[in-house]
Amino acid sequence: QVQLVESGGGLVQPGGSLRLSCAASGIIFSMYTMGWYRQAPGKQRELVNTITSSGSTYYAGSVKGRFTISRDSAKNTVYLQMNSLKPEDTAVYYCNARHVRIPTRDYWGQGTQVTVSS
Repeated sequence: QVQLVESGGGLVQPGGSLRLSCAASGIIFSMYTMGWYRQAPGKQRELVNTITSSGSTYYAGSVKGRFTISRDSAKNTVYLQMNSLKPEDTAVYYCNARHVRIPTRDYWGQGTQVTVSS
């Protein structure tokens, strides 16, 4: 059974930092590109960033230079370090795992709320 369990969300002031974690189980971690998506109230879910097993990354323009994605293969965990947070970063953040060769093997975490507010 595949599970992606996010943690680390919460309330932070503008300009602050948070680190999200996503622990994966039930998958061969090296066969999956890991990513973070977010969904703000009334908006569609959007891609934040991704990281391949070789460490190649992609960042949405809105977070480039502020957010960093990383992965630890020993722990089957992907991280999202968020710095210089803005109110517009407020959203539910979801972890995603997508198989590199079988796109239908696409899994989601339950989401974690990030609220940026003074």
